[in-house]
Amino acid sequence: METVNIDIVSDVVCPWCYLGKNRLDQAIANVAGEINVAIQWRPYQLNPDLPPEGIDHKEHLAAKLGGQAAVDEAHRTLEGLGVEDGIAFDFDAVKVSPNTLDAHRLIRWAATGGEAAQDAVVSLLFKANFEEGRNLGDQAVLLDIAEQAGLERPVIAALLASDADKDAVRQEIDMAREIGVTGVPCFIIEQQYAVMGAQSVEVLTSALREIAQMKAEHPAH
Repeated sequence: METVNIDIVSDVVCPWCYLGKNRLDQAIANVAGEINVAIQWRPYQLNPDLPPEGIDHKEHLAAKLGGQAAVDEAHRTLEGLGVEDGIAFDFDAVKVSPNTLDAHRLIRWAATGGEAAQDAVVSLLFKANFEEGRNLGDQAVLLDIAEQAGLERPVIAALLASDADKDAVRQEIDMAREIGVTGVPCFIIEQQYAVMGAQSVEVLTSALREIAQMKAEHPAH
């Protein structure tokens, strides 16, 4: 089987990224047995200037989207899409818009435990924020998620208490912007093809099959 490598540029407070992950998971299930898919999660911050303690979510979103009516409309749309994709969005539960730098550091460290560990952390972060209303800027929340994903809680606690990998995460985000990533999710396939946005399961499935076929026919490229 061909292996298709995907770097996913994402922020854990982006609802479209949550939809995108679920749809990619479904696409991967569609090609199981014919294509291996290797995933690496890459950081992006929609709101890098937020303070470490975060800010009031409802006020922040209303200011960003141009008023409460626009927020309500966006939430209705996302809730409907969530039902289709198995996500129980609970936007009323979200109280804090966090700075996600520490969450991205956790995702980075999870990769040392393998792809499955990193994927588990990402899934738990999305669920904690969008379905449970937990504050992803709270290190206690991050530690609970790390432990739930099978990571060593004392090790992660020590890392979070330090400045470990803050600069590395910021550099990755800068690199994403330099190569033209202006919104998320962005699926970079084989470091050559970019699929922007939360595309449908059908589009993602087709992309995986087409690129796997190209790799099989032109292995040198």
